[in-house]
This record gives sequence, C-alpha cells and structure tokens, in this order.
Amino acid sequence: MTGDSVDRLRASCMALPEVTERLSHGEPTWFVRGKKTFVMLADHHHDDRLGFWCAAPPGEAAALIGTDPGRYFRPPYVGHRGWLGVYLDVEVDWEQVGELVTEAYRVVAPKRLIAELDAAAPVD
Repeated sequence: MTGDSVDRLRASCMALPEVTERLSHGEPTWFVRGKKTFVMLADHHHDDRLGFWCAAPPGEAAALIGTDPGRYFRPPYVGHRGWLGVYLDVEVDWEQVGELVTEAYRVVAPKRLIAELDAAAPVD
C-alpha cells in the first residue's frame, strides 16, 4: 500500500511541466525547475502516518482541515505558511489528490509554466 501510494503521488507530480524529484530531509520531494518545492512526502514528521505536504492557495488548507481533519492536517514547519498536509493511510480519493498536486504546482510555478499547463489541459 505504501509503495503504491508513493508511486501514485509521484505520477501526479511528474506529469506536470519541468518537475524534478530528489530526496529532501530523507523523503521524496518534488520541485518546479529543480528549485521550488511544491510537494513532499511526509512519512516521519507526524506520528508515523504516511502523508504528504503541499503548497496550497490562500485559505484552502484551513478550509480542508476544518472540513475533514481525519484526511487533512496542518503540517509542522510549513503549515503556518498555508501548506496543507494530506494523509495517505486512509481511503484516498486519487482524483482529488491530483487536483491538490496541480493546485500546489500553480502556487509555486512561474507564469510561463502555468500557461503551458493550461494550454495542455483538455477542453470541455
């Protein structure tokens, strides 16, 4: 389960333009253009629970945590900056995880990469 969750999270992150992965603080972490962190696996920071931390638009983390604290949490170190923690050791809605990862990317990516992402998006 753990490996599958990490693989699915990795696939969501790596599908975005100019994303790289490397270890940071011993955990897989995803960066835009190798510089700006937007998602990091968090397997050792919060009571031995598997989850990830991600950048979030203003107010989103508080809203999600308030709505479902069994699925979302305020991560240490970066939660005060609006980051969101997402547990992966519960039933996971992978479509929503993909949306959260994309939102996190949009928070940190430069405008040109966001435009590239929008141009590649399917038209409804």
